[in-house]
Amino acid sequence: MGVMLTIFIDADGCAVKEETYKVATRYKLKVFVVANKALTVPLDPLVEMKVVSGGFDAADDWIVETSEAGDIVVTSDILLAERCVKKQVRALGPKGAEWTEDNIGTAVATRELMQNLRYMGEMRGGPSPMQKQDRSQFLNKLDQIIQSIKKQMPAAKKT
Repeated sequence: MGVMLTIFIDADGCAVKEETYKVATRYKLKVFVVANKALTVPLDPLVEMKVVSGGFDAADDWIVETSEAGDIVVTSDILLAERCVKKQVRALGPKGAEWTEDNIGTAVATRELMQNLRYMGEMRGGPSPMQKQDRSQFLNKLDQIIQSIKKQMPAAKKT
């Protein structure tokens, strides 16, 4: 979408939508909230609800197709994060961990291992619940990522 940095929220079960809106508003950034059903989003021209219909990965596919290098995707879906990282799109988890080319391979492998363990009944339960600390870590990291992307962007022409 041109030189505008855009944030995409993989909104199904995303625990940090409010935090993302807060940071995006401060930087006046466009946010797409992507889910397969309509969710309540702030009445803000910069926040757009994108309802995708169709298959299991429809939201992921839309995010991958629409996002561009230098955008940010907020997701807890490691496979979506992997697809984004391959496109030079920054992928940030809800607890403030960023996935990069250096760590995404390990994360995907760990996910498969955990899935297998759960399948075999060795493990119960999902990720630990969000803590206040996780939220502030997320806010800090999102802020850092936006700052670093803005530094890399070509400066807008001065009129």
